[in-house]
Order: sequence, then structure tokens, then C-alpha cells
Amino acid sequence: MYKRPIFYIVLQRVQEKRRFIQVLAGPRQTGKTTLARQIMETIEYPAHYASADEPLLKDQFWIEQQWEAARLRTKNQKGLLILDEIQKIQGWSETVKKLWDEDTANRRPLQIILLGSSPLLVQQGLTESLAGRFEIIYVTHWFFPEMRDAFGWELDQFIFFGGYPGAADLISDEERWQNYIKNSLIETNVSRDILLMTRVDKPALLRRLFELGCKFSGQVLSYQKMLGQLQDAGNTTTLAHYLNLLGGAGLITGIPKYSGNMVRQRASSPKLLTLNTALLSVYSHLSFQQARQNTEVWGRFVESAVGAYLANAIKGKNIELFYWLERNREVDFVLLRGDELISI
Repeated sequence: MYKRPIFYIVLQRVQEKRRFIQVLAGPRQTGKTTLARQIMETIEYPAHYASADEPLLKDQFWIEQQWEAARLRTKNQKGLLILDEIQKIQGWSETVKKLWDEDTANRRPLQIILLGSSPLLVQQGLTESLAGRFEIIYVTHWFFPEMRDAFGWELDQFIFFGGYPGAADLISDEERWQNYIKNSLIETNVSRDILLMTRVDKPALLRRLFELGCKFSGQVLSYQKMLGQLQDAGNTTTLAHYLNLLGGAGLITGIPKYSGNMVRQRASSPKLLTLNTALLSVYSHLSFQQARQNTEVWGRFVESAVGAYLANAIKGKNIELFYWLERNREVDFVLLRGDELISI
């Protein structure tokens, strides 16, 4: 089975003597669970895995049960506990903090990996209760070298079909592939990771905003124009909030205009961007061949693919992503780290 390069980073962390809670945060279908199981198969000490994504309702007591099961299995020796979809349990971070501190006080060498498919909710829980006890490892959408090495894809295939490994075997039947992306990935992300776990007063508006972001990926669109396209009586603050939620779920994001002035950057019209070009393909209603033969359309796909790569690659790094536009002059992407600027 193919191992992503990030596998070796996580393996090294859990084998270190110094203990931190390793948090693997990222969108659905990026291989977090597979990666965790590969770790279990590789290490030479006992491991216990449990998922809060199972049908039965889970609570904080469930975390305590799984933690105790891991303690019994390891018998105060080095061991590993993996808790999947941790963000689905209300108050999870307080319980994890209590149990982690108990093990630290009693010198139990139990290593912990937490998996979460809603990075915003995971981050919220971490900052509220677990300061100084965790490291986040961002598991992003797959990049081209990974899809090439795992599935033998050419670059053009990656630009159109994106970086969802679970859908890779379906691309020979494009209708089936599109249905899989829509029903198994998009609907699950929106319905389960956003609408069920975050307060959204206008769920229909959020869904339409997501579709708009996919259709206009790679293009600058003001919030006022978005409201006009969406035909909704909402406000720009609501749209900005929903765009942030969609970005946190690894679906679409809006990158700001670079101006050198933080206030102006926040107030700028965003460049919409799908974080996986599979989303752009599904809502383009074009086949791979049709998109490839239309140079204007393919230009949007290429720009979106580059933008998605940059947005995913800077996760967890002190780098910001912008665009720049002044009259007829444009820079597609601007990377900022400290005082260093790179324009693309």
C-alpha cells in the first residue's frame, strides 16, 4: 500500500521519547485513517484504535473507555492510542486534557494520535484546553507527485480529477466519478462536517456559496457580486464567515488581495479557489477531453490547480497567500513570509 511522505513524519513523532499529543487535522478522504492504521502496522508496541464516526452516539465517557482500554493493553509500557473523528464529541478537549495529565503525572508512556476531519473545530478545542500539549500535523489534499506515484497519473489528469485518492480508480467512468465526488465527498463534507457541527443560520446560502466558489474558481469576485449571484438578502459578513467554514472543511477558500495594509487586505474582494480541482471539474459539467480542448477553460483549471497546491502546501507554515490586481496588471499569486515576497 502506498505511503504518503507525511507517514514518515508522523511515525518519527510517535517514536520519539518526548511526548506530545499528535493531532492529524485535514479534510475528509485525504488518508488520515489509512495513515494511522499504517502507523499501527509499523510500530513494534501495542496500539488501540477507536472512531467516534460510528453510528452509536459517543460522549466524553466513550473517550475515557477507549483511553482505559489502551492503558490495559499497554500495561504501563509504551503504547499508542488513536482516536478518530475526535471533533464529533462535545467537550472532547477537556477530557483528553484530564487523561493526558493523569498519564503524565503517573509516568505512563502512552502516545496519543487524534484525527479530525474538521480542522476549525479541532483547532478550537486544542486552543481552549490543550495549550502546550499538542502538535498539529496538517493532512492536506494529495499533491500531483503522490497521485502520480500511487496511481500512475499524468499531470493533465491530476489538474482535472484532483487529489482524492479514493476516487482515483473511477476516472475511466467519468459519470460514476462525478457521482462519487458529489454524493460521497461533497455532501458528506457539507452535511456532516459543517451543517451538523457548526451553527449555520442559512444552510441553503452556504450550499449555493459553495457551488458559486467551484464555478468561479480562480476568479476575483466581490462579496456584493456574490450576493447578486446568489440572489439572497444576506450580508457580506455572513458570506465571509461561510467562506471561512468552507475553507476549514478543505473545500473552497477566498484568498485576499495583497496591499501591504492589513485592513485593506481584509476588506478586499477575494479570489475564489477550490482546494481540490475535482470540485471545479464536477461543477464545470465538462468532460476531461472537453475541458482540455478549451484553452480558456483549461487556463482556469491550471490556475486553480496551482492555487490549490499553494494553499495546501503552506498549511502549518508561517506563509500567507494573496493575489494582486491593479487596473490591467495582475499577479495570480503572492506568497508572503515575514518581509519576503514571492510573486507567481
